[in-house]
Amino acid sequence: MENDTPVIVTEQLSKIYPGPVPVHAVNDVDLKVMKGEFTALVGPSGSGKTTLLNLIGGLDYPSNGKVWIRGQEISSLSKSALIEYRLNNIGFVFQAYNLIPVLTARENIEFVMLLQKKSKQERDRRVMELLKEVDLVDQQNKRPGQLSGGQQQRVAVARALASKPAFILADEPTANLDSTTAGNLLDTMVRLNHEENMTFIFSTHDQRVIDRAHRVITLVDGSIARDQIVAVPSDHH
Repeated sequence: MENDTPVIVTEQLSKIYPGPVPVHAVNDVDLKVMKGEFTALVGPSGSGKTTLLNLIGGLDYPSNGKVWIRGQEISSLSKSALIEYRLNNIGFVFQAYNLIPVLTARENIEFVMLLQKKSKQERDRRVMELLKEVDLVDQQNKRPGQLSGGQQQRVAVARALASKPAFILADEPTANLDSTTAGNLLDTMVRLNHEENMTFIFSTHDQRVIDRAHRVITLVDGSIARDQIVAVPSDHH
């Protein structure tokens, strides 16, 4: 049943940045994303990819329109309610990793669960599971500065998964990585998508991400220009 309910729905979603010439960053976007999708948002710089991700992720409020996550409308939540909601429902992976520099890999992954007030036992079990998942057990006590870019981004993916979110938003996650590292990172995400049915939405210019996507949505000037299903998720099982 769960797979019949969209994880994300947007309705006439718009974001206008005011100014002498208002910028229509996102224009009337209607979108449905189902559970287990591996979706790439593509388009030229300035096409609205990051703004759309930020609206879906509750990092920004829309000017018009609505966003539903698993049936809950988040676009009208108060700031504090939204922070709480993001914490429990949405995982983020950013281009710049955004890890906490003074915490070890292990502590960075655990941090979300501390905020969720999970028990130590549960945190320890989940962190270990995720370290294995991203193949960083032997690096768990290193701080971000002691890790390579690819390792830092794998920590970021593990941290995004820690809260068992409804979906993961990844904004140009491979942009700072060399091609081998990027390929390995994407393979990890593809595996998580298959094994845990984790829903991923990427904004990306990277052909390697696009090649692995099940669905490619092209944005032009803040609107959906094309929406192609390129592979059926279930054909991997």
